[in-house]
Order: sequence, then C-alpha cells, then structure tokens
Amino acid sequence: MLIKNCRLVLEDNSEVIRDILIKDEKIVEIGENLQEIGEEIIDAEKNYVIPGVVDVHTHMRDPGLSHKEDFTSGSMACAKGGVTTFIDMPNTIPNTISEEVLEEKRKHSLSMSYVDYGFHFGGSRNDNSKEIEKVKNGVASTKIFLNMSTGDMLVEEEKTLENLFKSSKIISVHSEGEMVKRAIDLSRKYKKPLYLCHLSLGSEVELLKNAKEEGLEVYGEVAPHHLFFSEKDRNELLRMKPELKSEMDNSELWKGLNEGVIDTVGTDHAPHRLREKMEKVTFGIPGVENSLEMMLRGVAEKKITMRRLIEVMCINPSKIFKIKNKGDIKIGNDGDLVIIDIGKKRIIERDQVISKCGWSPYEGKETGGTVLRTILRGRTVYNQEEFFKKTGREVEYNG
Repeated sequence: MLIKNCRLVLEDNSEVIRDILIKDEKIVEIGENLQEIGEEIIDAEKNYVIPGVVDVHTHMRDPGLSHKEDFTSGSMACAKGGVTTFIDMPNTIPNTISEEVLEEKRKHSLSMSYVDYGFHFGGSRNDNSKEIEKVKNGVASTKIFLNMSTGDMLVEEEKTLENLFKSSKIISVHSEGEMVKRAIDLSRKYKKPLYLCHLSLGSEVELLKNAKEEGLEVYGEVAPHHLFFSEKDRNELLRMKPELKSEMDNSELWKGLNEGVIDTVGTDHAPHRLREKMEKVTFGIPGVENSLEMMLRGVAEKKITMRRLIEVMCINPSKIFKIKNKGDIKIGNDGDLVIIDIGKKRIIERDQVISKCGWSPYEGKETGGTVLRTILRGRTVYNQEEFFKKTGREVEYNG
C-alpha cells in the first residue's frame, strides 16, 4: 500500500507532506514522490495522517457480558474511531485471573476483531501471584483494583498487594482519591512501574507530578469524558467510576495532559445497553468510537496540539506497555494509520453508533474532525462508513 500526500506532524510541531509505503504489513519508506508499481495507492489529499490510536483501557465485555459489547462490535467501533489497537481489561466473566482463563479468552477472541488487541491480567484478592508469573510477559500489565470492583478483584490486604506487585512486570491500577497515594507508595516500596488509570481530580494530578519529580516510574492516564464533562453534566447515562468532577478538575486535567504530567488518553470504554443505564444506576460508558474525534475538538479549541494528541493517544501508550511495532509512524513499525479530515466536523448522533450498546455519551456534540480511513498493517479496515475484513490479532510486547 502506498499512501500519497500525507500531512505528518513532526516532534517539533512542524508539518510536512510525505508519502508512506507499507509492504508486508510494515512501514518501509517515508519520503517525497514515492512510486511503487503494483501497490494499492491511496491519496490522503494532504489530510492529517496519524498513527493508529492505541487505547490501553477498554472493557469489551467479552466473554460473559457480550449482550453489551463483544470483540467484533467493539473492534468495529474502534476501527470507525481510528483505534487500531485496544487492550482489554480483566473484569470479564469469569475474571481473567488465571492462565487457564486467559487462554480461553484468547481462543474465544480469535478471528473476531477488526483491529489488533491485547489483554491485561487481573490481580486477585486471593493472591494469584503465581499465575501472574506465568503470564506476565504475554500481557500488557497486571490490573489491580484498589477501589470498587467486581468478583474477587478488589485487593486490600497488604501482603497480597506485596506479592502481586513483586510478581508483575507493570501494574495498572484503579485508584481514586487517597488510593492514588497508596498506589504510588506501593510502587515506590516494591520498585515497580505503575500506571494510574483514569485520573479525575486535580489533586491526583499533583500526586502524579510529585511522583515523577521524585524519579518514580509512574504514569498517568485521563479519559476523554473527564476532560469534556463535569459534575454539572451528570445524569443517568453519565455515570462511571471515577465519577465526573468539577470544572476546575477538568482544567487541571487538561493542564496536566499538556505539561507532560499525564502521559496518555485511555477511554475506559465500558458500555452498557441504554435500557440498563435507565433502569438503575449503572457505572460505565462507551468511548472508543468517539475518543479521537472528540480529542480533535480539543485541538480545534486549542486545548491541546495535534502533536501532543499523537503522543498521548498513540506513541506513549505503546511505549509504556512496550507494545511491539505500534504507536508511531516510523520505518519498521506496523502500517497502522488513520486519515482524518479536520475540516469535516460533524454532530455525533445516536443512529450513527456502531457499538452494540447503541448510544454515545457525546451525542449532540460537535467533533473536531472526522476519521476518513483506518488502516491496520497496510490494509484498510474502515473507510467512510464501510468495514472490511476482520484481520485483527493479538499484539506482542518488547522485553
């Protein structure tokens, strides 16, 4: 595949028009006026071309809750939204806390996805550190819940936490408020990399900043809904964990994202059917389908630069979790690309939603552009409302 006239954003925020050649799934050349006989040629028409988005925080609900979402519907939503790699969380049914369950989940997911994917493994209050030792090199991280969770995944006992931390490669943690400090303390004590999921408070950003200044290997994530909504917007649909916070917290999160304190944007895609949300308080909202286009709105509103968007949605997630050949447009990496038209803004409407849950928290909001085409390893998987072959496969990790 040869993609002509790509608008690329360089590290210094400058923009250039280049061609990108992909062969045997890999980017093999980036340059001007490239010619290649026999290759499929796509003209990007000087639209922005960015690396495929890497969303390391998704709950695809499969297996066990597949009436809400499954790997096929969720990966279609990813493809439409420019996400070429997603990492699935372990609180499915059964919880992914043993090697046996992980292998069953892998088998279940084969040939189901339009985009590439991986798995987080779960830490259990029953101390499954021996299971972690067996699988840690083939998963993105060990996910530990220090706040409300499901099944056996809320971990509170210090000795169990010690064993889980010591046996893990990197720990992703659901921690809110004071539990963020506890997570950082554990990272310091056991000298393990820590990834703080879905920060929602300015005070949590400050804790992360202090940890980085101390020299700890601690990373932070923010979800788009904590940037674009505040507690004033809360209704039956806009309920999630952590809950929406103040407009001041929104501002502090944007500031942390721009200043390099917060490292990534992850959606915490956690869909429920509309009826389930309306019947009782149900925590979780969908996100992968609209995350990039909403962050482009942030670019349009000058809340974030295009280069910083690429860093926090593509480059950094891949680096932190050492996902092989993903996240950046460079020779040798997978040919995962997204063509976006920032001049083609649109209003998000319910009847456009691909996710099985059938709704979006961003309904009625204007995007900052439109995903025109999503390319996975040199093959188009989505092009202007049309989906192509399911070629997604599990990612690999460096180191």
